[in-house]
Amino acid sequence: MGADLSQINILTRREIEARIAGPLINAFIEHFGRDKVLAVVNRVIRSLAHESGTQLAKQMGGNSMGDFAKGLSAWGAGDAYEMEVLELSEDKYFFNMKRCRYADMYRELDMADLGIVLSCARDFQLVEGFNPRMKLIRTKTIMEGHDHCDFRIALVNGG
Repeated sequence: MGADLSQINILTRREIEARIAGPLINAFIEHFGRDKVLAVVNRVIRSLAHESGTQLAKQMGGNSMGDFAKGLSAWGAGDAYEMEVLELSEDKYFFNMKRCRYADMYRELDMADLGIVLSCARDFQLVEGFNPRMKLIRTKTIMEGHDHCDFRIALVNGG
């Protein structure tokens, strides 16, 4: 079986992934074109993120908003971000990311454009994988040059 990657914090995992995937993705873009390649990459990343959300719910022993808030701490390991919680209730989890070392890392690697695909785009599917009734709305990210990321997660009917 493979190594236990849970021993490596997620920020470090993303850096390792970016150092390998980034040059490969860029080479594929050069050969096949940006739109085609990023469509495939996005599809794969979204699938991985959905599975991560499902696994996180299993690890937490539940998929409530409170469980998600507790589970999110893994992404903050290694002083990865500074978060301001605006509201946490049974049906809402609203917070702003004020500082994001993920964005810093992708910029340092000169991969901010890929960081949006490899990291930020995961968030929506992670939330859905954690609980299909949860919906994330986010209108800005630090990775895209804003001063914060505005995460608004709410329970919706159906699912």
